[in-house]
Amino acid sequence: MRMKWLAVAGLLAAIVSAEAVAQTPTFDTKAKQIYLVDSETGTVLFSRGENEAVPPASLAKLMAMEVVFEALDKGELTPETTFEVSEHAWRTGGAPSGTATMFAAIKSRIRVADLIQGVTVQQANDACIILGEGLTGSETAFAGRMTARARELGMPTATFKNATGLPDPGNRVTMREVATLIRHLREAHPDFYRLYSQPEFEWNKILQRNRNPLIAASIGVDGLATGFAEGFGFSVAASMQRGDRRVYLAMGGLASEKERIEESRRVLDWAMTAFEKRRIFADGETVGEASVYGGAASRVALVASGPVDVLLPVNNPERLTARIVYKWPLRAPVAAGQEVGVVKLWNGDKLLREVPVRTVNAVETGTLTSRALDALQELLFFWL
Repeated sequence: MRMKWLAVAGLLAAIVSAEAVAQTPTFDTKAKQIYLVDSETGTVLFSRGENEAVPPASLAKLMAMEVVFEALDKGELTPETTFEVSEHAWRTGGAPSGTATMFAAIKSRIRVADLIQGVTVQQANDACIILGEGLTGSETAFAGRMTARARELGMPTATFKNATGLPDPGNRVTMREVATLIRHLREAHPDFYRLYSQPEFEWNKILQRNRNPLIAASIGVDGLATGFAEGFGFSVAASMQRGDRRVYLAMGGLASEKERIEESRRVLDWAMTAFEKRRIFADGETVGEASVYGGAASRVALVASGPVDVLLPVNNPERLTARIVYKWPLRAPVAAGQEVGVVKLWNGDKLLREVPVRTVNAVETGTLTSRALDALQELLFFWL
């Protein structure tokens, strides 16, 4: 079966002057990898190297916490469950390691609730390892569970060899995947997500402040984490709310901690001020048609599931293009409301958004004559 690209002529005629690109040439960033997406519309506002596999560094802890949050939701453990601090956790991520730590004492037992705060606020390596070992028996097993969970969340590249993101050649992730993950964390685990904006916490008489400098900046960022990998630079995963708009940012390859802060603030401010929302399709509006093979009708109208909006730049307008992509031809019978493909909204070679489309009406199986004519048409199409 071939994938058929169907230009949406009606849409293009309607928006021939509709200023529509998300990535304007007047804006750039020093980040080598970046994926910036609007929460409500799903519009990609800026992207570069978003599918390049890089070491996640401490951003790996976001995946570790997703596994822990999911385990809590499923009742595998509770906030009051306690785990013992192993020598491995103490040496690798505790006080002797010289890395971010909550200073857990070897052989002590710590509540899951406290360990979660250690990771979300302090990005503590010891807390992350303790949780992984407690949940699965070993850090290696936990890393395997992180990778498996990443696949379930639609992250095909992400691979984890430890719970913390500490240097290991097998650790890798893309910025597109990080953005997918942080969006999921906020939407699927809102109560736990709030911990990422907690300015500080005290445990065992030790006051520890949030290691994410964007939280203290009071610019609307309410999560999540920062990272650094030798040879790959500084990275950040952030979610920002301003007014009724929210964006998700995953960015890496920055030269210094100072540059990471400056670029994060600049990129996020641009995302919040340089765009306006535009409705492309109303709820129930026909977006195009698909060919039907062997049906009582040769075509069926397609609609999106709800209104389709995108963010367009306030200045420096470009033109929006749209295509419907589906497996050609659809084979009768076709049910009403059947999802058959997607409508893709583009700016040049930059994909802004893709939205599933479904059939408006049912198409029953046609007569023997109509099926024979359709078979001839399909044969001629493939021959040509």
